[in-house]
Amino acid sequence: MKKLLSIILLVSLFAFSGCAYVNVKMPYDMDLDKTCLGDKVGKASCHSILWLVGWGDAGTAAAAKDGNITVINHMDGQVVSILFGLYCRNTTIVYGN
Repeated sequence: MKKLLSIILLVSLFAFSGCAYVNVKMPYDMDLDKTCLGDKVGKASCHSILWLVGWGDAGTAAAAKDGNITVINHMDGQVVSILFGLYCRNTTIVYGN
């Protein structure tokens, strides 16, 4: 019985990993050989709560405007999710001049 409970606990940890809190950042471009980020950074986010209400503008233009960027060299995305998505924030991050 003890072994069965250990197996169930182990499977549960793997199945639900990342469900309580997730904070990941990833590039939008996979060709990073000669990436020059630039001098400026701009961010734009959108949020949602309880899978019912969402607001914000996480678009590329909003992020470029935030950083006063006219030429975008690279983009990243960031996702923060808490408790299976009860609260989510998606952020677009642009780098350029």
